[in-house]
Amino acid sequence: MEFKLRPWESGDLGNLVRYANNFNIAKNLTDKFPHPYTLDDGKAFLAMASEFDPPRILAIVMEEGAIGSIGVFPQTDVHRYNAEMGYWLAEPYWGRGIITRAIARMVDYGFKTWEINRIFARPYGTNLASQRVLEKNGFKREALFEKALVKNGILLDELIYAIRR
Repeated sequence: MEFKLRPWESGDLGNLVRYANNFNIAKNLTDKFPHPYTLDDGKAFLAMASEFDPPRILAIVMEEGAIGSIGVFPQTDVHRYNAEMGYWLAEPYWGRGIITRAIARMVDYGFKTWEINRIFARPYGTNLASQRVLEKNGFKREALFEKALVKNGILLDELIYAIRR
């Protein structure tokens, strides 16, 4: 399945809300990613995503439009040579290798675009699929923090995976 990464556009709003309004996606993301996901949430996200130049958040796009999102977020202060990666993909597209390839492209983009030496991601211990796609892309597990997070009233392990330039 061929896809491209590109900056989010206002015309993506419909697909964004349609696919983001999914508990199976929201349960693996921070509480900043709301559920239910409303039209107003989508508008706010598109406004935020367009604030950065160069873009930090890109849409994962197929012929039918935006089907997910991936971002690299450079850190500041003593963490300035690091960037955090986050991503989600519409559930109908899971298991097709799309997010694995999107991560590879975003790692390349991140290292070419910013003066960073390390990109990290923080999947929940329950999100085995995310851990697998990171490992497929050469990310190494650096840490496991037991019962460090609370999501939907449940204590979860936080893992840290990273790849270096």
